[in-house]
Amino acid sequence: MALEPANTAGVPRTATPLLKDELDIVIPTIRNLDFLEMWRPFFEPYHLIIVQDGDPSKTIKVPEGFDYELYNRNDINRILGPKASCISFKDSACRCFGYMVSKKKYIFTIDDDCFVAKDPSGKPVNALEQHIKNILSPSTPFFFNTLYDPFCEGADFVRGYPFSLREGVPTAVSHGLWLNIPDYDAPTQLVKPLERNTRYVDAVLTIPKGTLFPMCGMNLTFNRDLIGPAMYFGLMGDGQPIGRYDDMWAGWCTKVICDHLGLGVKTGLPYIYHSKASNPFVNLRKEYKGIFWQEEIIPFFQSAILPKDCTTVQKCYIELSKQVKEKLGKVDPYFDKLADAMVTWIEAWDELNPAGAGATVANGKA
Repeated sequence: MALEPANTAGVPRTATPLLKDELDIVIPTIRNLDFLEMWRPFFEPYHLIIVQDGDPSKTIKVPEGFDYELYNRNDINRILGPKASCISFKDSACRCFGYMVSKKKYIFTIDDDCFVAKDPSGKPVNALEQHIKNILSPSTPFFFNTLYDPFCEGADFVRGYPFSLREGVPTAVSHGLWLNIPDYDAPTQLVKPLERNTRYVDAVLTIPKGTLFPMCGMNLTFNRDLIGPAMYFGLMGDGQPIGRYDDMWAGWCTKVICDHLGLGVKTGLPYIYHSKASNPFVNLRKEYKGIFWQEEIIPFFQSAILPKDCTTVQKCYIELSKQVKEKLGKVDPYFDKLADAMVTWIEAWDELNPAGAGATVANGKA
């Protein structure tokens, strides 16, 4: 039987939404946000930051009843000035501007082709609520628990798990998954055009320290206070030789920094229903260089070591930018440009978020 998104008509709203005043929902888009109607029972209590990509003269319609602010390219240029060059154009990577202007502790980001999923019982999945549960409970990156997340209901630490590690560490990232259209690269799309993900795995696990993963930005929550400056989705899209690696780049940088600072990353629940498969031939043009470059990028991140004096996310990120320029710059001049944009991103972040302004200065970047 074909998968269908959940019908949320009649779904009761949570009486007291979790983190209502501490979380922003960031949505990149080029179209009217009719998809929010399905999410209304879950999203309406929260503040939305909408980042409009493409033509800034186009009017984006948002359903009534939502509290939101909307930024287009003109707004980005006005707010960041010359530093706006670090924000991608004609690519969903523009969403990271929303992370920068938010003043909340937590960010949930979702794509506009992602609908409410059903769990195996047919009940609509409140993805945001599950993300919040993930992000508010500790992670266990230093020792794997065979019952996955020991902080989930009905689970605990198994026999042999060191008691000294059971307190866990703060969770910086909650990475959700997708039913229906899988998050495949173009070659896999081309050989499996009809494949749909129908497996609902009721599990959350901490990604172990030293292990990288391909982060997908369409269903993602993170603690902005803990890891926000590392959530830069890079230079992608218009004028760049690569696309569709924006969220993965952010994920690799973030995971290296989380491992260094002793923070956790979880993946698994919640699921969303990914409704639309993007064109694999268009995707192939965007990914072509990345498919070759990733064979150099992954070993780079696997071997990246951050000095002990990198004690803040900003310091870690500036150090990573230096290593990107030194080592990946040899792969292609694009990485020199990307490394410079990483520094610009941190400078812009600190200008809009002055509480962390000392971090980049202390690392020799002002």
